[in-house]
Amino acid sequence: MPSGDRPGSAAQAPQANATPEELARAQRILKVISDSYSTKMVGQDRLRSSLLISLIAGGHILLESVPGLAKTTAASTLADTVKASFKRIQCTPDLLPSDITGSQIYDAATATFRTVLGPVHANFVLLDEINRSSAKTQSAMLEAMQERQTTIGGEIHALPKPFLVIATQNPIEQEGTYELPEAQMDRFLLKEIVEYPSPAEEFEILGRIDSGVLNPDRHVPGVISLEDVQDLQDIASRVYIDPAIRNYIVQLAYVTRNPGPYIGEERARFIKYGASPRASIAFLQASRALALLNGRTHVLPEDIRGLRHLVLRHRVLLTFEADAEGIRSEEIIDQIFASVPTP
Repeated sequence: MPSGDRPGSAAQAPQANATPEELARAQRILKVISDSYSTKMVGQDRLRSSLLISLIAGGHILLESVPGLAKTTAASTLADTVKASFKRIQCTPDLLPSDITGSQIYDAATATFRTVLGPVHANFVLLDEINRSSAKTQSAMLEAMQERQTTIGGEIHALPKPFLVIATQNPIEQEGTYELPEAQMDRFLLKEIVEYPSPAEEFEILGRIDSGVLNPDRHVPGVISLEDVQDLQDIASRVYIDPAIRNYIVQLAYVTRNPGPYIGEERARFIKYGASPRASIAFLQASRALALLNGRTHVLPEDIRGLRHLVLRHRVLLTFEADAEGIRSEEIIDQIFASVPTP
């Protein structure tokens, strides 16, 4: 198996590691965000963690679940907590790229065109049911995600910082939907599957509805500034990752592309495509964010293992045969991780 980065290689550019003082500051900010988030959200701790990892790592997240599991509430609550702008875009088949990015409108009074920015120009953007929009509209949105800018009438408009896209898709309704192409799925840092609440959590939800806590007009007061979020991102970028863990990431990505010798040909035949280098980058960025969430200035192998489904479930693509036999991507991912020695 090819080896990855080694000590002293060009990939190991020297940088100042995060200090204990910066870690303490990050923990204070994260606690405030989590406490504020919990005032409206019941349970869904995994969703909170995934959203925070995406925010800290500067990536985007795809959420998959049936309707009614508080995806919109989670996104808007996070935006309220951070004193950030929030826009929700309901994706439909007739949604146009200009409905998202913006357009130029002719002003008869001045006989000139003026630019009207679209809803994508916000810190937090919720793309509800992204797979209901056409391929052309999906491409326009995903281009904005990648380039962090839009072009309207030949003029470039930078998107605000931080910029987080939270896209959702419903796995049980396929009529009138356009499946996201593999290359576009790869643009999302993480993919989270949102589960049903437990009976105790659902009981608590009913109580909060009666108390008015979950009233849509009742917003969480903003407690964190955009500068605080940028500080979190800066501190996370300096969380230390040992060369052995970088090599572990590279080996895992390699096995997804060449699975036969490691998980056996019988299971390898279920893999249609392995993960692209974006998966390695996602592990690098997300593991730093997860380490910061857990109060560390260094990444552990356990962080990589804990992120395996979030990072790879939309990048390790299975065949129709796997779907027919009920094989889930998470099963194959677990076998891949079991085949690679942990440093």
